[in-house]
Amino acid sequence: MLSITHKSGLRDNHTRGTVADFLRAKSLPGSTLSVVSAYFTIYAYDALKEQLERIEHLDFLFGEPSFVNRLDPSKTEKKAFIIDADGLELSNKLQQKRVVKECADWIERKVDIKTIRQSNLLHGKMYHVATAGVEDAILGSSNFTVRGLGLGTSNNNIELNLIVDGNRDRQELKQWFDELWNSDTLVKDVKQDVLSYLKQLYENNTPEFIYYKTLFHIFEKFLSDAGKTDADLGKTSLFETDIWKALFEFQKDGAKGAINKILRHNGCIIADSVGLGKTHEALAVMKYFELKNERVLVLCPKKLRDNWTVYKANSLLNPYVSDRFRYDVISHTDLSREFDAAVVATSFVEG
Repeated sequence: MLSITHKSGLRDNHTRGTVADFLRAKSLPGSTLSVVSAYFTIYAYDALKEQLERIEHLDFLFGEPSFVNRLDPSKTEKKAFIIDADGLELSNKLQQKRVVKECADWIERKVDIKTIRQSNLLHGKMYHVATAGVEDAILGSSNFTVRGLGLGTSNNNIELNLIVDGNRDRQELKQWFDELWNSDTLVKDVKQDVLSYLKQLYENNTPEFIYYKTLFHIFEKFLSDAGKTDADLGKTSLFETDIWKALFEFQKDGAKGAINKILRHNGCIIADSVGLGKTHEALAVMKYFELKNERVLVLCPKKLRDNWTVYKANSLLNPYVSDRFRYDVISHTDLSREFDAAVVATSFVEG
């Protein structure tokens, strides 16, 4: 099997050598590299750091415009580990800060980075090395990741890469890369964007920043849903109603959240403290569904019946007369009578 590895021009990270070994052998002091890959991970850099630190320069072209996501180790090689003779020691995650900082410093000094502007336009992976007038190249399926280059101790991807052994083909491959690299219509420079992203991973953050970031991630979905709810509300005349105009901003947020949850989960509980306007928030929610031509039923204790019917009355006691609420009101005790509970419920469901 070893003889096949040395003689074959294939590098599959399996039985015919690895792309990492090719890069280790060819990346010499003074070398310039041209790379096309959909992914770049800091752990692949770390595994090849000795060779990459001694090269002169690297031009890295992302084959996909969503390059930032492809730098995030939690989304690419989260389960990659450092293995030695004693077995599992540390996950790469625990070394992330050190690795990211070293990688960012290396990029700052020796790397230019661009990305293809259009998604799903470039699918090839290529590694071209030029050293003192001598060119070497390999192309195929391997991304610049631990598994893609065959740097793992197990579970490497089985790739299909071919070493380019003709001078003319190697020169043409470099020409093809340069044409892409220099095309402003096809690619754009993202080196500073990459460095900014890496900086977020290694710099120390204040407790205040971590607190706000935690809050953002807890409520991120709520904020996203609120934006969608705004669009839905805008299709009705709710924003022009008196009840909506009477709400404070925090009450409007509560009403939007309730509407969104009712639409998503068929139910919601508004549980603010006493005096914060739950009734008015509920009225805004009810008005939204009335504007959608839905029937609204209020169930309340009999002693609170007047608190709700007042907003339907055509009188000075009703601050929202022009909104013309049309919901129905019944008391809890009405539903407790065995002989007509079903009749009452059916009358409001079926009209």
